[in-house]
Amino acid sequence: MKYLFCVFILVFLANWSRLQAQALPEKGTVSYVSSQNVYVKFASTEAIRVGDTLFSKKNEILVPVLVVTNKSSVSCVCSKLGSGTFTLGDEILAKAAPVKPKDDAATKKETAAKEKAAAKPAAGQAPAEDSGLTQVEKSRRKQKMRIRLSAGSYTNLSDRGDHTRMRYSFTMQGNNIRNSRFSTDVNVVFRHTLGEWNTVNENLNDALKVYALAGKFDVTESSNVVLGRKINPRIASIGAIDGIQFEKSLGQFMVGAIGGSRPDYLDYSWNPELFQAGIYGGYESKMGDPSHQTTLGVMEQHNKSAIDRRFVYLQHSNNLLTNLNLFSSCELDLYEKVNNETKNTPSLTNLFVSLQYRFSKKVNATLSYDNRRNIIYYESYKSYIDQLIEDETRQGMRFGLNLRPFKMVSIGANASWRFQKSNANDSKNLNAYVNFNRVPVLNTSVSLTANFLQTSYINSKIYGVRLTENFLKGKGNAELYYRLVQYDYPIYEYSTNQHVVGASVSIQVLKGLAIYLFAEHTLDSQNNNYTLINTKLMQRF
Repeated sequence: MKYLFCVFILVFLANWSRLQAQALPEKGTVSYVSSQNVYVKFASTEAIRVGDTLFSKKNEILVPVLVVTNKSSVSCVCSKLGSGTFTLGDEILAKAAPVKPKDDAATKKETAAKEKAAAKPAAGQAPAEDSGLTQVEKSRRKQKMRIRLSAGSYTNLSDRGDHTRMRYSFTMQGNNIRNSRFSTDVNVVFRHTLGEWNTVNENLNDALKVYALAGKFDVTESSNVVLGRKINPRIASIGAIDGIQFEKSLGQFMVGAIGGSRPDYLDYSWNPELFQAGIYGGYESKMGDPSHQTTLGVMEQHNKSAIDRRFVYLQHSNNLLTNLNLFSSCELDLYEKVNNETKNTPSLTNLFVSLQYRFSKKVNATLSYDNRRNIIYYESYKSYIDQLIEDETRQGMRFGLNLRPFKMVSIGANASWRFQKSNANDSKNLNAYVNFNRVPVLNTSVSLTANFLQTSYINSKIYGVRLTENFLKGKGNAELYYRLVQYDYPIYEYSTNQHVVGASVSIQVLKGLAIYLFAEHTLDSQNNNYTLINTKLMQRF
């Protein structure tokens, strides 16, 4: 795998001058991430309204991830939908309100002339490649490149010792490279601790993680083949697939098949002994119709020649109403092997359901239910079989509410409850926040937070205040925060308090080049000191 990655980098560098990013009018990028808000920068926010939903594009599927709480001429302040994570440079899409075309004869005539001129090749010039394609097909072939290189350090200083970890990452998403049928997806991370290089020499796969390394070829406009390591969004819960994937669209329906192996369950390296194969089918609504997608698949996974797991996977998303979105997924295991006796009794393994409703531009709510069990791999985890058979169902409810009562104020709360039949691992959590955007006297943003956690072994209370300020005309951002943390361990009759002070600065030095600095100091009631220092340098292309 590592040799294939090196070859890929060499090919990429050889074609560097030919790679050009294609910008979409509605595309924005994450410019800063705080504990409560995500800042997204656009070329213009004229067509974006406060309360609008912003999306992340994952394998041609738009997933709602943010809600606009405030905006300027080129930037939006957003609150998260769900528990997703964001990093600087992440692409965010806005479904801008359509602009009514001007009903002007001269304008129509000028537009027609431009289209005619664009379609006609210049004198002495050969017709463009794929000139027989329709305009829709040509638009699908436009190259879209996202490339990001980053290097970061994570230093931990304490009375018990100091250590520094380094992290280097390379990601590249190239759709229709050079307007061709070929696309790529690469996500590679290398991590190591300073002074412990021997651990890297002992097992490179512990340090080098290849999360994606795949090439995609569009055989026709309705079918494609993927070769390499990649997560299939139709059956995302099974994780990365090492091998070949094929998908064919049949109007609004699609069918697909995969064959290959799973990454090694110890170090995530390539392991051909963990063979897996499956088929799936699904339905997806047309463009312009209410969003609707359903996928049903059957998978079988092996360890060498023996069956490890066989299951059915179902995923469904639907805009039930104008402002109501439903997402659900479940897995039904069809294989069981106990004391060398094989059974095919169906067993519900995983179930997740999420509802999101926007009452108005100022109020939205989410509700989710999670019911999971530990998945049993009968060949990979034979030594734990008795323990896994007795595993109980773990359930969880989560509710979130976000309000914007005033233009400069947003309020939100999230509550979760996880429970089991034996009540052994119950947990209750409540998180609340109040954001003030541009406080008059301080001329800065202020966020107040509170978090309460209760489990069978620990109770905690966390109170925080955070100040956020933009500078250098939006190219820089600074944060200063304080948290009071109270931990209580009922079993041990022990309590401790912590005072946490932190600050961060991020600056866009050049176009596409950003630097991030972070420092945090913790002092607990036993006078133990902990200091974290993080640095990150990132280049986007």
